[in-house]
Amino acid sequence: MYCVYGDIFSGNCYKIKLLLELLQIEHEWKHVDILAGETHTEQFLAKNQNAKIPVLQIDDSTCLSESNAILNFLAEGSSFLPDHGIERARVLQWQFFEQYSHEPYIAVARYINKYLGMPKDREAEYHAKQVGGHKALQVMEHQLEKTPFLAGTSPTIADISLFAYTQVAHEGGFDLSGYPEILRWMENIKSLPNYVSMTGSND
Repeated sequence: MYCVYGDIFSGNCYKIKLLLELLQIEHEWKHVDILAGETHTEQFLAKNQNAKIPVLQIDDSTCLSESNAILNFLAEGSSFLPDHGIERARVLQWQFFEQYSHEPYIAVARYINKYLGMPKDREAEYHAKQVGGHKALQVMEHQLEKTPFLAGTSPTIADISLFAYTQVAHEGGFDLSGYPEILRWMENIKSLPNYVSMTGSND
């Protein structure tokens, strides 16, 4: 049985939890408190030298890190990951977008506000993140005006990757009311069978 080391309130960890539930994959979840330094223990570093969550423990000697790599591994052979060609490349395109154009702004702004409590020495950084975050949201909105889901007509791990932090973007100061297609898309994700929220509920 798979074991996931993570924090459910981290978007990068939640995306793993969401896919595991959508695919009904049996797993164990072990909470890791990053603020308490638990990713820097000798035991955790043996699983991921980069000292970051999430980590998927596949068996006694095999661990996988980086959230989108874990999603690709878990989704293999399912409807959430196209088999090959341009369809699979589109999924990867959105996952790279999430890590380079979305997460560095929306997730970091949320972290500064929600986790750190907006310390004075990071206020300027927080406000600077708003521009890049809204640019990413506009890119998503434009795509979702054309297709029901980011990579086409059905949900994929591209949607799961971007849903994780988008649905809590307001915690980083991002007002989503001006993005009607994103709001529609989020409701579509929430209506998927076996959906679970960041709080662990099914609504």
